Amino acid sequence: MLVIPYLRPAGGEHGVATVRCRCIADECVKDEAGRYLAPLQKERHQGHGKYRSLPGDVPRLYNTMALIGSSPNVVVTEGEMDAMTWEAAGVPAVGYQGTSAWRAHFDPAFMGFRHVYHVADGDEPGIAAAEKRAAEMPNAKVIIPAPRHDSNSFAYEYGFDVLRERIGL
Repeated sequence: MLVIPYLRPAGGEHGVATVRCRCIADECVKDEAGRYLAPLQKERHQGHGKYRSLPGDVPRLYNTMALIGSSPNVVVTEGEMDAMTWEAAGVPAVGYQGTSAWRAHFDPAFMGFRHVYHVADGDEPGIAAAEKRAAEMPNAKVIIPAPRHDSNSFAYEYGFDVLRERIGL
């Protein structure tokens, strides 16, 4: 398992709000050309899901520190790994814990941004979730990196520059 900490912007003694774990025991699938297709992985999770949260934990936003920076734009992704990819590309990003994990009390955190880019996973549930989120925010826009790609697999195949171009940077 890869342990993903959810950090509080203020840090300090209670700086870690929670952790979530991602199973990394995947058998990767490649297309005919040998390209890695992350969204089409065959999970081998030995009796558990791809992600595991602490018992009783509630859905949260990952990387809330991106919300307090000086950027007029922010990216919202389905999942922590995609948010990490955008951050590595130099773009502030937060992630939510899957298509059904968004909560209405997350919405006010995105007011005041010029653009909130909801970057969808390139599958039907991911696109539907991003469209639903964007419809509830006046400053939101849905971005689909490419069919069958999430942000992470898209950046892996095309690079950070092309990823940033998807939102006009």
